[in-house]
Amino acid sequence: MQPAPNSLDLDFIQRAIQLAAEHMRAKDGGPFGAIVARDNEIIAAGWNQVTSSNDPTAHAEIVAIRAAAARLGSFVLQGCVLYSSCEPCPMCLGAAWWARVERIVFAATRTDAAGAGFDDEKLYRELALPPASRRLPMQQILRDKAVEVFEEWRRMPGKIMY
Repeated sequence: MQPAPNSLDLDFIQRAIQLAAEHMRAKDGGPFGAIVARDNEIIAAGWNQVTSSNDPTAHAEIVAIRAAAARLGSFVLQGCVLYSSCEPCPMCLGAAWWARVERIVFAATRTDAAGAGFDDEKLYRELALPPASRRLPMQQILRDKAVEVFEEWRRMPGKIMY
């Protein structure tokens, strides 16, 4: 059982939903908004800018995470919470994972998004398949050469782990 949302969760998710509506109506992109908060304060906000910037990665969560990382001067967003108007797609979920956010709070589900014409659910299903069974063809070549680079990384002194 999940804990009941606190008043800040409700305020911040409402703000993410407002961003989605405002920027969708302004034709900045799709109906998605997100904020990153830490210590009960909004650090950054984002809205979907895919169509307005011609950037397929400009999802609301990605935009908010990039802005938060820039503001905090760190690629690690520990202690931060990502609030999204919709359950993050696999790309955004991956970005939140790599940013090390503390948790994610979302409003609409990926099923709700599918009902509005977005295909996040299809991608979730594709990721569960082995690479050879996916609709997007994938081919592995030159593994040994790439592993050599990983080995060099492994031995490299002074690297910044992430």
